[in-house]
This record gives sequence, C-alpha cells and structure tokens, in this order.
Amino acid sequence: MGIDQLVDRMMRPVANAVSGFIFYPIPLFGAEMPLIVLWLVAGGLFFTVYLRFINVRGFAQALRIVSGRYAQEGDPGEISQFSALATAVSGTVGIGNMAGVAVAISTGGPGATLWLIVAGLLGMSSKFAECTLGVLYRRRNSDGSVSGGPMHYLERGLGERGWPAVGRGLGLFYAAAMVFGCLGIGNMFQSNQAAAIFIDITGAGASVFAGRGWLIGLFLAAVVALVIIGGIQSIARTTVKLVPTMAVLYVALALLTIVLNADRLPGAIAAIWNGAFTSAGMAGGGLGALVIGFRRAVFSNEAGLGSAAIAHATARTPQPASEGFVALLEPFIDTVVICTLSALVITTTVYDPALATGDISGIELTTRAFASTLPWSPAPLAVAAILFAFSTMIAWAYYGLKAFTYLAGEGRLQRLGFNAVFCGFVVVGASLDLGALIDLSDALVFVIAIPNLIGLYVMAPIVRRELERYRW
Repeated sequence: MGIDQLVDRMMRPVANAVSGFIFYPIPLFGAEMPLIVLWLVAGGLFFTVYLRFINVRGFAQALRIVSGRYAQEGDPGEISQFSALATAVSGTVGIGNMAGVAVAISTGGPGATLWLIVAGLLGMSSKFAECTLGVLYRRRNSDGSVSGGPMHYLERGLGERGWPAVGRGLGLFYAAAMVFGCLGIGNMFQSNQAAAIFIDITGAGASVFAGRGWLIGLFLAAVVALVIIGGIQSIARTTVKLVPTMAVLYVALALLTIVLNADRLPGAIAAIWNGAFTSAGMAGGGLGALVIGFRRAVFSNEAGLGSAAIAHATARTPQPASEGFVALLEPFIDTVVICTLSALVITTTVYDPALATGDISGIELTTRAFASTLPWSPAPLAVAAILFAFSTMIAWAYYGLKAFTYLAGEGRLQRLGFNAVFCGFVVVGASLDLGALIDLSDALVFVIAIPNLIGLYVMAPIVRRELERYRW
C-alpha cells in the first residue's frame, strides 16, 4: 500500500464526517441543495436588497475606479486597486470554471446556466460588503505591510458592537480553517490537476512524466516560491500580467467556437431560458436546474467566503466603499462572463439531453465541446488550465499566509515557515492522490462562510454607512 493510499484510508472517515456536516443536503424541488450553498445565496440576496441593488447601479462606477481614474499618489495601501482585483480574480478563476459548468449542464440541463448567472449577480453584492469591511478594518503592520480580511473585521467590527469575545473567537476560527483549507482547494487540488493535465498533453501513459508527478510538483513549487516570497506586491505583479493573459486566451477560444457555431446560438439561448423553468428530464425539472446552477456558482466565485477581502484589503484607497465597488466585478468576470461562455460553448456544440445520465461530465465534456469545432484546441486549453491552477495557488498562498500570521503573529520567520510548508504541499499534491485530505480541506474552506456571513449580517449597517459616505 502506497503512502497516499494509507493517508487516504486514515483520513477518509474524518473527511466524510466533516464534509457530510458542512455540505448537508436539503431536499429542494426534487434536487438537493447543500445547506452551506443556501446560506451563501441567501446572503447575496440580502445584500442585494439591503444595498439597493448595488450590483447593478454600481457597475459603471466599478469600471471607472478600476481604470485608475480616482487613484491618488500617497493613498494608503500596498497595491493598486486593479492589482487587488487581478489577485482576487486569480484566486477564483480556475479549473472549476471549465469543469464546473459542464457538471451543472450535464446534471441540471442548459437551464442551470441561467440560475448560475443569477447567483453570480447576487454574489456581486456579497463581495461588495465583505471587501468594504476588509479595507475599513485593515491593519498596518510595523514593516509597512497591510493585513486585512474577515479575521480582522470579525474581531474589530464585532468588538465595536459590544461583542469582543465573540468577534475574537470567530476571527480565530476563520483563520484556523483558512490555514488548513488553503492547502487543499488552493494548493494540492490545483497542483494535482495541473500535473495530470501536463502528463496528458505530453503523452498520457507514455509520457516521461507518467508516475513522476513529483517532478512537475517540484517545478511548480519552485515557480510558486519565486512569486510568493516577495509578498503581495510580487503576487500582484504576476497576476496583473497572468490574469488578463489567461482570460483573453480562454475567452478568445470560447468566442471563436461560438461564432463558428452561430447558427446554433439562438437554439442554445432558447434552451437555457426554457430549461431554467421547464428542464424536462433533468434532476428536479426547472427548479432542480435552479438548485444546481446556484450550487455551481457558489463553488465558482466564492462570494460570501470572505477570502477575496484579504487581497482587497491591501488596495491603495482611503475609502473602503471604493474597493467594494471594485470587488463586485469578480463574480461578474468569473461567473457571468467566463462560466456563461463555457456554457454557450457546450450548448452550441456537443450537448445532448442524453448526457444528463452523467456518463460524460466535467472537464471532459468541456474539452470535447471545444475540440468538436477546434480540433487543435486541447493544447491551448491545457495551457489555460495550468495557468488557472498556478494563479489560484499564488493567490491562496497569500490568503493562507495572512490567516497564519493572524494566529502566529507577523514576522519574517512566520512568513518563511508558512511559505515553505505551502510549497511542500504543492509537491505532495502533484505526487500523491490524497482525495480524503483534499475533501477535508475543501470542506473547511466552505465552513468559513458561517462566521463570515454572521459578521456581515451584524455589520450590514456599517457597510451601508460606508456606501452612503462615498460620493459617486
């Protein structure tokens, strides 16, 4: 028995118990909605109404801010607002954008796409709230760096409202779950998938790297280390170049595929619209499509988890609400644009209701959809997927670091220690199949939505106050 099988056998009962609790399914309209997903979508709906549809009326202002129109020399923070956006987007746009949409369509039909878009639009309001608080309650360290995110606004924000012990407890819980969780969803899963994709495009079983994933892991770890050792400024310099590159590559391939199948586009749009309400033959019908679309959107854009607030807290701005505007662009880019394009590629090419059986799903369905029109597309898609994985790793390395230093204190030794451990897990993820450990860490990432949204609800009046103070 290999070491990965041994670890998996030891961790599987724990992982199943924790995942079963966190992703507890609620029967809803013939499908199942994990309770945590319902919690997150409800948060998005609440803030959309409470902030008077800030996701719609603030969109143009968000574009003006991120263009740098209002930037001033000497604004407090470490990186530009566009850099903060690029860093946060790099943490959410990943392999799930390619595989997750295919899962939604193959189980919920094309109609799941519409509800995925709706959930993304609602998530824009959650992002506004958590990133506004991230800047408001950020802390400047003795070395000039900035620390922020849910652990800080939970502690300080709830403390201001007379609940210091509760705030501190929730902050500690959030940070501890983030430290462990970042090693799974933001590290081992990404390196494992990147290694698998690289081996596949270099010959699959005949590849010189087959069975030697650790070599790919070492290379990935070295590149990740070169970026994260320089902190948020180094990460931002990388993501500012990487995010637009990989987004343009993927969007260009998607648009080309859709244009070449333009005759099928009206039918695809009709299938998405009609299927959202009448997905005959799909799990739960139209309402089942709603459940599945919401579920995939939450897993894709992470609105309500608070992770993006850690990156946005470093943005150079004197006005917390201005960064909230910038942050609401994330779910739009991640879910409304990229996921929708993925859905249109699938529905204009290879989608067939027979696929609802689940025989073909995930990234295999997405790859087949592109290749049906662009036979040469698997190679650039593989490159895009590897870039997605790499960008996710460097963003989540920063999230985990700030959570760790919240627990252990700021300092060079703490930073070096965490970065070394993080890079070590990159190699582990590429080398071994630790499904149980990754499942456990994924569950812990989503459990942070519980303390985060509790804090957001309590501090909702503060968010609205900051919005009203902002002149736009």
